[in-house]
Amino acid sequence: MPQTKAQRMIFALLTVIVTVHAYVFYSLYVVNGDTLMQVTGESGVLSAINSQGGVYMCGHYVPIWAVVITEFVFAYCLEIFMGSPCSFRLAARVFDVENTHPVLFETAIICATVGLMCPAMSLIAAFLYYPYYAGFSVLTLFANWIKLVCVNLPFAFFSQLFFIQPLIRTVFKAIFAKRNAAQYAVETAE
Repeated sequence: MPQTKAQRMIFALLTVIVTVHAYVFYSLYVVNGDTLMQVTGESGVLSAINSQGGVYMCGHYVPIWAVVITEFVFAYCLEIFMGSPCSFRLAARVFDVENTHPVLFETAIICATVGLMCPAMSLIAAFLYYPYYAGFSVLTLFANWIKLVCVNLPFAFFSQLFFIQPLIRTVFKAIFAKRNAAQYAVETAE
């Protein structure tokens, strides 16, 4: 897996690209799709979003691409500065890196990452999608944050563990296979 800082940043970039698209789709289509269609009277989620002028974010309606970019920036920064370093340390506290099977250790890292990133991104989403038109209340923000964590955590856990991380790890290995093979050959020759 990632060995250098540049590789870690590329790994995080690949992860966030897939994850943000998955979560925007999940949030708009699965969680809120029926409500959007009922409110607008449209027969499809995308047409419902378009008829209301976009997705409600920060007190305004913005296009879906703006939602994806905004969430991407937040998720990438969180992953680089908090998610990756802290999840590795948490997994290393529970498992010995040298004596634990790599699959088990990677699973522990994934679980720790979800445990850190889901509440953090849900808090950011609670601010981004807060109903500012109704005035601001800390209790409403807290309730929205807890609701988002409860809705997103199962999806985050299962999608990361069984779909996103295996996909990203396969892609990452394919990208760096030549480089890692050359590096291994140099190390074994010494």
